[in-house]
Amino acid sequence: MGHTCRGTINLATATITVDDACNFVISNGGAQTYHLKASCEVERQRWITALELAKAKAARMQAESDDSGDDFSPSSPPNSEVQSALRTLGSKVEDLSTCNDLISKHGSALQRSLSELDSLRLTGEAGDKIRQVTERATLFRITSNAMINACRDFLALAQAHSKRWQKALQAERDQRVRLEDTLEQLAKQHNHLERAFRGAAQANASPDSKGAAGPGKGEASDEDDDNEFFDAMEEAPEFITVPADPQFHKSVAGRESPSQELLPLRKRRTRIPDKPNYSLNLWSIMKNCIGKELSKIPMPVNFNEPISMLQRLSEDLEYHELLDKAAKCHSSLEQMCYVAAFSVSSYSTTVHRTGKPFNPLLGETYELDRRRESGYRSLCEQVSHHPPAAAHHAISDRGWTLRQEITVASKFRGKYLSIMPLGTIHAIFEKSNNHYTWKKVTTTVHNIIVGKLWIDQSGEIDVVNHTTGDRCHLKFAPYSYFSRDVARKVTGVVMDKDGKAHYVLSGTWDEKMEFSRVMQSSRGGENGAEGKQKTVYQTLKAREVWRKNPQPDGAESMYFFTSLALTLNESEDGVAPTDSRRRPDQRLMEEGRWDEANAEKQRLEEKQRSARREREREAATAPHDNYQALWFERCEDRITGEQVHIYKGGYWENKERGSWDGCPDIF
Repeated sequence: MGHTCRGTINLATATITVDDACNFVISNGGAQTYHLKASCEVERQRWITALELAKAKAARMQAESDDSGDDFSPSSPPNSEVQSALRTLGSKVEDLSTCNDLISKHGSALQRSLSELDSLRLTGEAGDKIRQVTERATLFRITSNAMINACRDFLALAQAHSKRWQKALQAERDQRVRLEDTLEQLAKQHNHLERAFRGAAQANASPDSKGAAGPGKGEASDEDDDNEFFDAMEEAPEFITVPADPQFHKSVAGRESPSQELLPLRKRRTRIPDKPNYSLNLWSIMKNCIGKELSKIPMPVNFNEPISMLQRLSEDLEYHELLDKAAKCHSSLEQMCYVAAFSVSSYSTTVHRTGKPFNPLLGETYELDRRRESGYRSLCEQVSHHPPAAAHHAISDRGWTLRQEITVASKFRGKYLSIMPLGTIHAIFEKSNNHYTWKKVTTTVHNIIVGKLWIDQSGEIDVVNHTTGDRCHLKFAPYSYFSRDVARKVTGVVMDKDGKAHYVLSGTWDEKMEFSRVMQSSRGGENGAEGKQKTVYQTLKAREVWRKNPQPDGAESMYFFTSLALTLNESEDGVAPTDSRRRPDQRLMEEGRWDEANAEKQRLEEKQRSARREREREAATAPHDNYQALWFERCEDRITGEQVHIYKGGYWENKERGSWDGCPDIF
């Protein structure tokens, strides 16, 4: 803001006006004016909202010298700041006046002494020197008097303008409050207009489009829903499937054996305490966090769910049976179908989970030992704090290993929150030595400002078998009110290394996935985007590969946890002292003692900061934090070339011995 170039407009003093449905004008009231046009009224409104938010932020940056962004406590009265400055100025002028009196006193004495010397009637060079000194002393007195008078004039001017400064500061603060109120009102009006538009669209819709499901998937849309709009044409299917010739059905027999379930040896809990009905306005906190990284915002536990990100990461194993089945497959292409379905299944737990997991402390761990019940055991560790990163390693007696390191990047955009998981997931199968990798898609939380929160998943996943070259391209379609497709749709095609399609997958990320074997493929059918012809796949009858487990009774009052999630924070003997189950603020929150949990959370975070400062002092010459993970070591991944943390062993052996001497004290 302090170094502008020609043609810029300072947002802090800019005027933003709406011209018509799609046009708007930004002006600084002088020579610079921008006339801008959006493609539609909705897009124009998004720009207006974003600019008003930026304008409020710019005004705040000018008015306040601190950059903490913490507006929870009321600002000090503006006149107190100005009066304090004036008092300081006044005291300085008084000091100058005292100095001036001393200068006058000593100057008069000096001139008297010079007059006495002059009365001696010295001649020659001595007399000239005395007259020169007398003139300089007189000039010095005149200059000092002028300086004092200038200081008095400055003080008088400051006092005269103090009321104007006070009014200007107060006007800026009032304007910020008005902007915040206007923005919230604007969001409500926008929401009302969208509901009215949806009502009109439903009234005029053709019979075959009335079955399109909204965020509630077929249920009546909540009156507070505030949905993002997408161009429905962009979300048209990339390919078309048609039934194959009946002769193929006779020659190909489906083979899918039901998974063998073992009865759990330990009875695990099926309930946690109900979520307390504490009200807290999310907007009051989030309005000052627009554009910031979510992991750097100190959020109270009121917006959390009582599990950590490490436990949430362990929930990826809820449908481990898909990997068990994949390990038994003789065909790598069929195995790819199960791996792809597994990559989709991890999102099914998120559909109603609007709570934020606890950010793990550096060095925090979480073990999930289900070896006796389901054949696998899993370990997560928080290996980095800036950026926050968690490493995960799971191994199964049924022939597979899963590992991943996930860093979550997130941005608050005003109406919605985008969460972008960064990192690669690896699945390795012992029997075939097939090594698969894929990444996660973007999660979006809608209706942050007003309305009922709802979650969408969108983006594309490429599941790659690095051993055979097989590939599955999955597409998660973003929700669109105008689309006739089922909501939360996922489609995919399994291809070999030569690009030949063998299986088509379809379904939804919150309910089920099916796969069909491709008998024939051809170009033709409807034209897709940009006039390209879509591929038509002739397929056998679809077979269900994955279906979501039913929710436990009373899930809506237990943070919409799944049956597995309900057991994740259950107290367990023998786990490491750094395990998430032992985290006190999380335990207090689960028990409904949220005030105590918030106080404990602040204590733990300050303890973590102190530990980091101590490490930095010990390694003052190091260019960065020298922290090293306990159970994972940093190295280059031979498949992806990424710098990752890979499990180095020792955790389960230490657990058997009950030896946790190397664990840091983080709680």
